[in-house]
Amino acid sequence: MKTFRIGGVHPAENKLSAGKAIREAGLPGQAVFPLSQHIGAPAVPVVKKGDAVKVGTKIAEAGGFVSAAIFSSVSGKVNRIDNVVDASGYRKPAIVIDVEGDEWEEGIDRSSALVRECSLSAEEIVAKIKNAGVVGMGGACFPTHVKLTPPPGCKAEYVIINGVECEPYLTADHRLMLEKTDEVLVGVSILMKAVKVDKAYIGIEGNKPDAIRIMTEKAAGYPGIEVVPLKVKYPQGGEKQLIDAVIRRQVPAPPAIPVNVGAVVQNVGTAFAVYEAVQKNKPLIERVVTVTGKSLAEPSNFLTRLGTPMSLLIDAAGGLPEDTGKVIGGGPMMGKALATIEVPVCKGSSGVLIMNRKEAGRTAPQPCIRCAKCVSACPMGLEPYLLATCSAHGDWERVEHEMIMSCIECGSCQFTCPSHRPMLDYIRLGKGKVGGIIRARNAKK
Repeated sequence: MKTFRIGGVHPAENKLSAGKAIREAGLPGQAVFPLSQHIGAPAVPVVKKGDAVKVGTKIAEAGGFVSAAIFSSVSGKVNRIDNVVDASGYRKPAIVIDVEGDEWEEGIDRSSALVRECSLSAEEIVAKIKNAGVVGMGGACFPTHVKLTPPPGCKAEYVIINGVECEPYLTADHRLMLEKTDEVLVGVSILMKAVKVDKAYIGIEGNKPDAIRIMTEKAAGYPGIEVVPLKVKYPQGGEKQLIDAVIRRQVPAPPAIPVNVGAVVQNVGTAFAVYEAVQKNKPLIERVVTVTGKSLAEPSNFLTRLGTPMSLLIDAAGGLPEDTGKVIGGGPMMGKALATIEVPVCKGSSGVLIMNRKEAGRTAPQPCIRCAKCVSACPMGLEPYLLATCSAHGDWERVEHEMIMSCIECGSCQFTCPSHRPMLDYIRLGKGKVGGIIRARNAKK
């Protein structure tokens, strides 16, 4: 089996919900739609207080080229447009809708019938994906239509589909590959047509043998699509690591992007969303979310309407355990602690992890012992101890020189550190500061 060549770690997998079929979550009484559910400019509201909406009604339009529209996942009336706490812990603009019934916009195909043939041109496909508000579903939430529009001078050679789901505990993509195999494969074919390539690879880690088997069997009926089994190693799902593992090409440091080495990478969930947008006229209004944890009564995978409070999903999985120490939005390696479980499910919400007090507690950091384990673990070939130390001291010029912007924030360094140093925390701080400095510098040019 293939894998990437630099760094990596092996955290315990804890795929507690891998055997649990996707089930529909209930409708919330009130749905909340943050206007920043993607990388880029926030969406701009096109509704106002008191407006009636249906499932599939556009409620916010893209605020620029690198942005994405937002659609209501519920029917009802707009309660208000207000600042609401999201998964980041900060109050940000959002549209709040009171749910009344479940009335859908006309033209959305809600049947389960597979629609395989797509007669649209590449440009029409990209426009339809843009108009449906589809973004990367793996967590980064980069607007999909932008990825499918390579910059001048760049030519895609391959589509690479990320079915790795290397983050411990999460199983949403795994279940999607098992239960919506053909829909995902049609979505991959559409993505190939959109970027005008005739070859696609689907990377799946070896801890999902059932997904590898069924995807391989069915991919035989789709020209140009090949399933690539991968060794189990974190962070195999990072797009640069996946490109290295699958086609043995390494993406240079920023501002280089995957298409500079001929690859367009999309998540399995994105491929499914593309299928629904193009073949079913269905905007991005719901996604699969894993709700899991060792103390949780019933770890589950829910098909969830966007805007649903995470508390509803936790209740459906048996309720918040008494020994809860922390609730994480996402997985344990790259996820972030939630300030409240009332935050809404957004386009990039792949999971809710409930950690007990024993798991959630951090060990007090000790002095660095210069063991270089973090250097060996870093999949980007960086020196995390140096980036963290310089960031802690505010030496932004040094950390930029040491390529802090190449960090993918995977947490491998912090995971492997025997001194329990909070390296990722400081590196995230440094990336934020240096990113601001770079933007300010570019604005003066």
